[in-house]
Amino acid sequence: MINRVLNHLEEWLIAFLIGAATLVIFIAVVHRFVSGIPYIQDYTVQINLSWAQELCIFMFVWMAKFGAAYGVRTGIHVGVDVILRKLHGKPFRALVVFGLLAGAVFTGTVATLGANFVWHMSETDQTSVDLEVPMWWVYLCVPLGSSLMCYRFLQVAWSFLKTGELPHHDHGHVEGIEEEGKPA
Repeated sequence: MINRVLNHLEEWLIAFLIGAATLVIFIAVVHRFVSGIPYIQDYTVQINLSWAQELCIFMFVWMAKFGAAYGVRTGIHVGVDVILRKLHGKPFRALVVFGLLAGAVFTGTVATLGANFVWHMSETDQTSVDLEVPMWWVYLCVPLGSSLMCYRFLQVAWSFLKTGELPHHDHGHVEGIEEEGKPA
C-alpha cells in the first residue's frame, strides 16, 4: 500500500514538474517573442518574467533527483554489466547485491550530508536571486531525492534476493500501444 502511494506520488511529481517547467518556458519564449512586436510590446514590457528561468532550473533539478529514484525502481538507468553477463549463480547474485547495497550506502550518505547542509542553510538568510525563496527550499531536493533513491536501492535489493529478478525496462515497449497479435 505504502509503496503504491509512493510510486504514484513519485510519478505524479516528476510529471508535474516537467509539465510545469515546459509550460513556464513556453510562456517565457512567447513573451520574449511578442515583446519585439510593435504596439504589443507596450503591454508585454509591463509583464516581468525574469523569474521564469530560475524557476525552471529549480524544477528540473527536483525532477532529476526524483527521476533518478524512479530510474532505480524501474530499471531504466544505464549500467555497465559486461562482467555481470559473464557470471552465473552465486557470484552473479553476490555482485548484484553488492552493487545495489553500494548504491544504497552512497545515496544514503548523500542524503545524510544533504540533510546536514540543508539544516545549516536554513539557519541563514540566503534566498534565490529572482524568486527570492529561501535557498534551503531549493536544496531540500538533495536529502529527499537521495533518501528516496536509497530506499529504491534497498527495495530492488530485497526484491532481487526474494525473486532473483531485477527490474528491466523494455525500450521497445510503448505504454498504451498494443503489439500485433497480442490482446491488450
